[in-house]
Amino acid sequence: MSDGNHVNPHILVVEARFYEDIADALYEGASTTLDEAGVTHERVTVPGVFEIPAVIRMAVRSMDFFAGRRRFDGYVTLGCVIRGETTHYDYVCSESARKLQDLACDHTLALGYGILTCENMEQAWVRAAVDQKNKGRDAAEACLAMLDVKRRFHLFPR
Repeated sequence: MSDGNHVNPHILVVEARFYEDIADALYEGASTTLDEAGVTHERVTVPGVFEIPAVIRMAVRSMDFFAGRRRFDGYVTLGCVIRGETTHYDYVCSESARKLQDLACDHTLALGYGILTCENMEQAWVRAAVDQKNKGRDAAEACLAMLDVKRRFHLFPR
C-alpha cells in the first residue's frame, strides 16, 4: 500500500473469542488480507462482542496519553453472535453495533465491521470460512477502503 505518497497503515484487529473456531476463521481472512495489502496490524482479543467497542475506545484514548506508541490508523472488528433462547442476542447485537458506529463517526475512524449476527452455527461457518463468504476478509477490505476515503478528505493521520 506504500506508494511514496502514503505510509503503510497500522491496524488494530479486535477479536471476540466467544466462539473460538469462528473467531480463528474470521482472523485468518482478515490477517491474510491485511498482510497482502502490506499493512501492519496488532491483534487484541476480548471475551465477547459486547466488549469490542470499549477496546476501540481505549485504543483511541490511549493515543491521548502515550505519544510514543504507534497510532492505529484503522480498526477491524471480528466476532460472532448466535441467537439463543433469550433476548440477550438482540442487546449484544444492537448495542455493540450502535456504539461502534458512534465511535467511527465521532472519531472519524476507518472501521471494518466483521461481527457476524447469525441464527445458528451453520450460518456462522458459511460467513466465517475463508473458502466461503470470508467475512474477515470483507471487514479488512472495508477498513482499508475507509482509509482511502480518509486520505481523500485529508483526514489520514500521517
